[in-house]
Amino acid sequence: MHLSEMYIYRVKSLAGSSISQSEVSPLGLKNDRMMMLVDESGVFISQRKYPQLASLKLENQANNELIFFNGKDNSLVMNTDTDFGASTIDVEVWKDKCSGYVAKDSVNQWFSSILKRQVKLVSYDTNNLRPTDPEYSVKGDAVSYADGFPLLVISQASLDELNSRLDTPVSMRNFRPNLVVDGCTPFAEDDWKQIKVGDVVFDAVKRCSRCVLTTVDPDTGQKRPDGEPLKTLSQYRRGPGGVLFGMNLIPRNVGTINLQDKVEIVA
Repeated sequence: MHLSEMYIYRVKSLAGSSISQSEVSPLGLKNDRMMMLVDESGVFISQRKYPQLASLKLENQANNELIFFNGKDNSLVMNTDTDFGASTIDVEVWKDKCSGYVAKDSVNQWFSSILKRQVKLVSYDTNNLRPTDPEYSVKGDAVSYADGFPLLVISQASLDELNSRLDTPVSMRNFRPNLVVDGCTPFAEDDWKQIKVGDVVFDAVKRCSRCVLTTVDPDTGQKRPDGEPLKTLSQYRRGPGGVLFGMNLIPRNVGTINLQDKVEIVA
């Protein structure tokens, strides 16, 4: 098996970026979901309610500069070093209380104008780590603004098997994984306990339950009216906790991983 695709999502629920190499820390891939949008109460904003977020894309420039795009003629340039304040606010992700540094007003107004409601962009406070679910982890494990765990892995074979059941195939981007593994059987990841990618070891801790977000077209930012692929998945991938597709991971050491790295099953 080998690592065939790798993605990060600089801002939670915005479009992802395909990458070829990444440092791995206890929080996951470098820069993954270290920013997110929150409403007036500090609760996170996602594609579940605002599917148009999927069409907000960004490019990385030099010196920690990011360019966000909402179509050809509407863009925002910001710098992650200089465009966040020095104090934090309380924020919430799935009832987890954590904190974040707030972006400057011009950044927040750009996102607010797109969503037509007041929102703020916040950056993760590494001095106030958000713990993972203790039922599936050990003391000290932490996660960024990702839904529950530092990384998500899906096998290419699992997507291929799903697409064989669909009239219109879907992209891996519908499922927003960090890692895609090729060279195994469909849903082999269901039974992994620990894997090694390059020199980095990951505990496979919980199968990933899926929601309506998978029905959002990653190119147009619109929900599919036929409810696919969630509709088909629910017919044969329903288990304890919901409709399952993919495996959540927690890193057990730091290092760097690259596309085409060998993936080994440790346990």
